[in-house]
Amino acid sequence: MSIRIALLSPISWRTPPRHYGPWESVVSLLAEELVQMDLDVTLFATADSQTSGKLVAVCPRPYSEDLTVNPKVAECLHISEVFERSTEFDLIHNHFDFLPLTYSRLIDTPVLTTIHGFSSPSILPVYKKYDDSSHYVAISEADKSPELDYIATVHHGIDISQFAFSKTHGEYLLFFGRIHPEKGVHEAIQVAQRAGRKLIIAGIIQDQDYFKSKIEPCLDGGAVEYIGAVGPQERSKVLGGALALLHLISFNEPFGLSLVESLACGTPIIAFGRGSIPEILRHAETGYIVADVEQAVQAVAAVPSLDRSACREDAEQRFSSVRMASNYVRVYQQILDLEADND
Repeated sequence: MSIRIALLSPISWRTPPRHYGPWESVVSLLAEELVQMDLDVTLFATADSQTSGKLVAVCPRPYSEDLTVNPKVAECLHISEVFERSTEFDLIHNHFDFLPLTYSRLIDTPVLTTIHGFSSPSILPVYKKYDDSSHYVAISEADKSPELDYIATVHHGIDISQFAFSKTHGEYLLFFGRIHPEKGVHEAIQVAQRAGRKLIIAGIIQDQDYFKSKIEPCLDGGAVEYIGAVGPQERSKVLGGALALLHLISFNEPFGLSLVESLACGTPIIAFGRGSIPEILRHAETGYIVADVEQAVQAVAAVPSLDRSACREDAEQRFSSVRMASNYVRVYQQILDLEADND
């Protein structure tokens, strides 16, 4: 009999997202691969979501896209729906952060939570409370808390076929991500200016004050250009046409999906070695891990010597959605075997 899986997606954005929505993107890819592997998949997401599995929705639209939706009300109704229907499933796979854990001891169905990162140390007590009765997956070794037990680490994957490989590179540098101080947009501008290269900035503006004070004054339509959020159709062209992706973050990033997407297009990465970056990037093979802006400028000069096909091959081998789903199925079976042993 096929394993019956309930996938609980966030509802900030559609699953899959139209533009931005990294958690929703991962859930969508996982759902599609699990269906292909003949699992019985029910996706709990917004009503406008798309899936090859069964869709259950109590929230009509994502609250980050429709401001008439009350986030707290929508989240409560959304989360409660999957737990009230828990007997229909062999396992609930939670991608909704810590809040669903507070329901987990009220049901008999096992709950697996993928921890997509810790937004604040203040949320750790919730994970600690349910550590002995739930199961956790880390998305990178770097993002593991020493205070929690994990059943596995599963790196995110992407649908490699959606990203066209570009054998040749363009001449511009690229920032690709949300516009926020911790993502290093201003540092990317500094590197591009010092390297004498054009910089294209793509992504949603998450911090308006930062954008207006630090980024907007540098935009001239020539040397520094902001093109807004980039959807799935344009992603390969923007990523594949770059000389390198600049990822000069100032926080310990749990995982960088944009890095994997860049590698799939054959574009090397220049990044600060924070968080999961050393797990994703192979220094001097698929890019360069640097310590500061000066080293990043030096890396720009070295990037053309890298083999872009090696970037693509690395993404195919280590970061495909097929690999991600296969790893999760192994975790599902491990949990179900543990449950059977405890009965």
